[in-house]
Amino acid sequence: MSTLSTPITLTTNTLLLHSQSPQTKPQTVVFHRRTRTSTITACSASENPQQQQKSENKTKSTKTISDEEMGINPVGFLVKRGITHKVFGQFLRERYKALKDLKDEIFNRHINLKDMSTGYELLGMHRHPEHRADYMEWAPGARYCAIIGDFNGWSPTENCAREGRFGHDDYGYWFIILQDKLREGEKPDELYFQRYNYLDEYDKGDSGVTIEELFKKSNDEYWQPGEDRYLNNRFEGPAKLYEEIFGPNGPQTLEDLPDLPDAETRYKEWAAEHGPSRYAVIDSGNKEFDIFSLIVDPEWRERIRKLKPPLAYWNESRKGRKAWLKKYIPAIPHGSKYRVYFNTPNGPLERVPAWASYVQPEADGMQAYAIHWDPPPEQAYKRKNTSPKVPNSLRIYEAHVGISGSEPKISSFNDFTDKVLPHIKVAGYNAIQLIGVIEHKDYFTVGYRVTNFYAVSSRYGTPDDFKRLVDEAHGLGLLVFLEIVHSYAAADEMVGLSMFDGSNDCYFHSGKRGQHKFWGTRMFKYGDPDVLHFLLSNLNWWVEEYQIDGFRFHSVSSMIYSHNGFATFTGDLEEYCNQYVDKDALLYLILANEILHFFYPNIITIAEDATFYPGLCEPISQGGLGFDYYVNLSVSEMWSTFLESVPDNEWSMTKIVNTLVSNREYADKMLTYAENYNQSISRRRSFAEILFGELDEHSHHYKESFMRGSSLHKMIRLITLTIGGRAYLNFMGNEFGHPKGVEFPASSNNFSYSLANRQWDLLAKEVNHDLFSFDKDMMKLDKKERVLSRGFPNVHHVNDNSMVISYIRGPLLFIFNFHPTDSYDSYAIGVEEAGEYQIILNTDEIKYGGQGSIKEDQYLQRTVSRRVDGLRTCLEVPLPSRTAQVYKLRRILRI
Repeated sequence: MSTLSTPITLTTNTLLLHSQSPQTKPQTVVFHRRTRTSTITACSASENPQQQQKSENKTKSTKTISDEEMGINPVGFLVKRGITHKVFGQFLRERYKALKDLKDEIFNRHINLKDMSTGYELLGMHRHPEHRADYMEWAPGARYCAIIGDFNGWSPTENCAREGRFGHDDYGYWFIILQDKLREGEKPDELYFQRYNYLDEYDKGDSGVTIEELFKKSNDEYWQPGEDRYLNNRFEGPAKLYEEIFGPNGPQTLEDLPDLPDAETRYKEWAAEHGPSRYAVIDSGNKEFDIFSLIVDPEWRERIRKLKPPLAYWNESRKGRKAWLKKYIPAIPHGSKYRVYFNTPNGPLERVPAWASYVQPEADGMQAYAIHWDPPPEQAYKRKNTSPKVPNSLRIYEAHVGISGSEPKISSFNDFTDKVLPHIKVAGYNAIQLIGVIEHKDYFTVGYRVTNFYAVSSRYGTPDDFKRLVDEAHGLGLLVFLEIVHSYAAADEMVGLSMFDGSNDCYFHSGKRGQHKFWGTRMFKYGDPDVLHFLLSNLNWWVEEYQIDGFRFHSVSSMIYSHNGFATFTGDLEEYCNQYVDKDALLYLILANEILHFFYPNIITIAEDATFYPGLCEPISQGGLGFDYYVNLSVSEMWSTFLESVPDNEWSMTKIVNTLVSNREYADKMLTYAENYNQSISRRRSFAEILFGELDEHSHHYKESFMRGSSLHKMIRLITLTIGGRAYLNFMGNEFGHPKGVEFPASSNNFSYSLANRQWDLLAKEVNHDLFSFDKDMMKLDKKERVLSRGFPNVHHVNDNSMVISYIRGPLLFIFNFHPTDSYDSYAIGVEEAGEYQIILNTDEIKYGGQGSIKEDQYLQRTVSRRVDGLRTCLEVPLPSRTAQVYKLRRILRI
């Protein structure tokens, strides 16, 4: 029970006693010392267990609720899957215990997980209502901290906080106040804690009501006549009590003060004359729990409890933005450039603030700096739309803003909003996934070497421009996912987090563990509560500030293994719990999913993990990590290998199916793609470049090669979309067969932007238009027939000799003939239901660039009563080479 602060009216006969009078039945308010109890909650983020006070005396026993009663089983998913592995099971139990210990450590410093994961509300630069700006930073290795910028002439002494003073605590957090400057001729505020409303009432100004008038109105409404007597005359009560005890001419000094009887004796003397007091304040003598019983008038107490605090009058005392600007010059105006200055054991340092929301990276020889983004309310972007409802299946369009334009330059957020978002909507996708949005120093790194985790990249525009992009996407019914890189950070010291406070282990591990094995990036110290505070707050920041709908966690294997995932995995569970596994990183991922899913139930989290860590998409309560989806990374590698290295007639249908449905138990959690940014950006070739890039229009084999490329491009996408899980992804431009990959400007190409774009004009060409038409109809197929959201397909026909694959998903029958030359006039495929089946999508249609080998009168087929593929009926269908058809059951025939 928390401490209650009910006002108590003291009178001259109120005394401190050890026992209650038997003649009275006073109303009591009990003050308990805080004790720790177990409570059933949906998520520990919702409530903080109160800390248990250490006492040598006996404490009141509380009922303990076991993990089993709360539905928690650290090895639950192993039991569910029928997996028995002693070592891994023990590892999961130890990890769960470590998670509880970590939460206890967090609760020692934070009220709850919500408080722990919203550090952006305090850290960084914030405008305070009391005409000032507050800055807070974590730098435990620094001895001195100051804010320098163009607003104070880059002075390291004007706005500072020193170690050992109010501006620095024991955890290494620095606090600096930047006081607004009073304009010439203006007088300071009469009220010391005068507050200003900078946003909603920016045009209201000063109301003209004095603070004395407001306080009088507040008191008149709150207190009954006479109740505020002792508030207005604070010494009246003590003076009366003093006069009653010592008389009108009592002692004036301590030396004159006679010996006084104890409180109990004085009360008994008084009670003998006046009777017992109902307002006595009693100490029952129970020192065990330090409990005090305060006796109050029950009627007065109930009336006071029904009163609401006079906040309306307090809010009315706030002045508006106009009044603030008239009286003060902002300490740090909107658009100001600034950095944080540290004095460390190794000398002075200047850094870009870790929590800065807008940063200009180093460019043209100029040192990087943060930009204070605080636009006037009339200029700030105001959202118009809400996030769309999460669909049952995800069709994700992956994009990079910088290369989204046709011109050889860096495109902006506004360019993407105006030109690319409408294309995505027309193409039929229901979500976009943005890469490279978070601030990074080097453009050629595609955004994966992040320097400033709370800032959108300034090379694309302002924070408000990105808010507009997300808002317009929501208006089109598109979810917006962000690729988040918490697996490592840039090693840059001037603009990033490396050596931030002069020490090597501020945010990152020291030594070899702090360096990525191959990429030269820094590895986070996930076991440090302050690093967790930074990373977990970062996730909430993107959701709260920009309304992001989900995250794809990049390179999870780099986080959870000390070898960064660069090792051979045989599938033995011991490989996931040996000495190379970073348990702290796993705990961070668990906390991230727990917090995100509790506070934002519709959030989507996707894990990119090449090792497919056991329990990746299992519930946290059952020993899992809590992700919604995982990425099947092997699919695109398989297709790339087939296209570049394996002759068409040697493609293995068995391998295709096994790779696409590699994990049937987690099929509904699987995100698949034929190709993503890796094939286009990472100095590799897109499928279109492999299939069409070397064609010679004057060659005798041009038409044959062209038809091969067009057919395989469509078939690969169709089978990848329809045989997998509930999510599908495509990288920008690949839906229409973008012919070339992306090459970012670098020294190797004389910093050319000629290949750092997308050729949208190709949509006017016949071949690209046909491929785009097929991709659109493929998306319509899922939207109309709910292909991805249906149960796992029944793959009942896989023939490596004929190179035919067929499977059933709901009322739909999918047939693929990958054979480069062999066509079949009447190929038998088993079906579950006897009836009439009609083609609803055919890769060989002329409008998709095909040859139209299947005639219109062949689109409707009736089953034959013959047992094929273990099913009692079959279809005998025409099956041209390198084509695929989707049949739908139109009418059931009862046999």
